[in-house]
Amino acid sequence: MSNPEAWLRGPLEGVPTQLQPVAHALVQALEDVERAAAPLTPEELRARPGGAASVGFHLRHLAGSTDRLLAYARGEQLSPEQLAFLRAEEEEPAGAGAEALLAGVRLAVERALAQLRATPEGALDEPREVGRGRLPSSVRGLLYHVGEHTARHAGQVVTTARVVRGAGGA
Repeated sequence: MSNPEAWLRGPLEGVPTQLQPVAHALVQALEDVERAAAPLTPEELRARPGGAASVGFHLRHLAGSTDRLLAYARGEQLSPEQLAFLRAEEEEPAGAGAEALLAGVRLAVERALAQLRATPEGALDEPREVGRGRLPSSVRGLLYHVGEHTARHAGQVVTTARVVRGAGGA
């Protein structure tokens, strides 16, 4: 295997041991979505086969949800800009290309890795609140959710991209 999956390449420098699985999930998800989405046309990025969410939606959602979850992990509530981005995730901007959408995902993953590196292991069990309902979580819970949520949507990008390309964008 010339390029094993991220988790088999060893620890990511500067990331605390307990957060390595999150970091590996983020790196792997980024690599997977880049491979799957880069060759898609703007029309293919907007395609909704069988009514499923588009690849473009999943890419916007990956970037936005990662940013929002990281804010909660820092103990913040969402800013007006984050709320506006959330509302805009469903929109399918005409002509939006893969590179622009992937740039947003790359930036979100870079910021997430930086936050993982800056998170002391002793802070992982600190309580945090999520959303308007201020639902209970912890720094650890939020950071782990960033990894699993990102991996889930990356899988949807890969699958939807294959369906769109195989169906000629239908």
